[in-house]
Amino acid sequence: METVLRANEANRRWGRGKVRHLIDTGHWQRPWPRVVVTHNGPLSRLETIAVAWLAAPPGSVVSGLTALELDGLTGFDDTRIFLTLPQGRRPTALPPTELHWSTCLEPGVDVHLVREPRRTTFARSLVDAASWSTHQRRVRVLVIAAFQQGLVNADAVTEALARRGTCRHRALIIESVLDALGGIQSLPERDFTWIWRVLGLPRPARQQRVKGADGRYYLDVYWRELDLAVEIHGAPHRAVERWDADVVRGNEVAITGSRVLVFTSFAIRHDRAVVADQLLRMARHCGWTGRAPTRDEFLTLDALERHSAAWLEEVHEGCDSVVAITTAESHPPSRRRRRM
Repeated sequence: METVLRANEANRRWGRGKVRHLIDTGHWQRPWPRVVVTHNGPLSRLETIAVAWLAAPPGSVVSGLTALELDGLTGFDDTRIFLTLPQGRRPTALPPTELHWSTCLEPGVDVHLVREPRRTTFARSLVDAASWSTHQRRVRVLVIAAFQQGLVNADAVTEALARRGTCRHRALIIESVLDALGGIQSLPERDFTWIWRVLGLPRPARQQRVKGADGRYYLDVYWRELDLAVEIHGAPHRAVERWDADVVRGNEVAITGSRVLVFTSFAIRHDRAVVADQLLRMARHCGWTGRAPTRDEFLTLDALERHSAAWLEEVHEGCDSVVAITTAESHPPSRRRRRM
């Protein structure tokens, strides 16, 4: 950033007297102590980020969503500036920023070698941004968007997660990576099976083949006696052609008279009460008269099932085993966990 400099760097280039004169006469500006901007106009977003970074203690880096923004991730409007400081550094007065601390800021591994403002690598930034998020949907959208935009790969995220160690939303980050790769179906299907069994619905057919006007289509789940189909979508489909084909298939099935419900894998895993409510109401509409639990009963069963140790172990083991497949041809990530 040629327009944003540390004050000592500006003094070396042009001399302390000239720099002070340009600032005093309003040609340049000092938006923060120790930082000089070589013009008097409004600061761009990039310049604002650079000011915050240069005002931070030595060794600090731009991180999280701000670093992702600098490295090309689009679709997330967040005016906050995220900085990560070396562990133990105490910040002096800083512009408005969200601060984090880390013991792992190794150049070339955690931090870009030459990019400025100095920032964490894309995979590390993605893992940080996801783990700092307070909303699960935000985590999922962040990870999938990074893959959709071709900015990261599974090996890099796996390595970043291994170095990060225990962090918030770790299992969801892994789920989202696998969804983005289109390689996870067993987890949402298992959860969906739990839902319809708790509701008391009859056993459906899997991958039911139906014939539409333009060819044969396969339905993820189909109740023949109710003429009710359910489609389970993983990630928002990366290819427009795939998404368009799914829409056409759904329309063809509906035209034949079957009723079709569509659920995302995220909803099946994390909004099971909503999925159960819609599925039950549609089943009733299709003529099913069996006994189903009340909403309160379902929520109680859902809470018990989610908090069982067996369920949690199954999720983690299932996710880790599939992630291992994506890195089979590369060097295995370090198992050493570091304080972040």
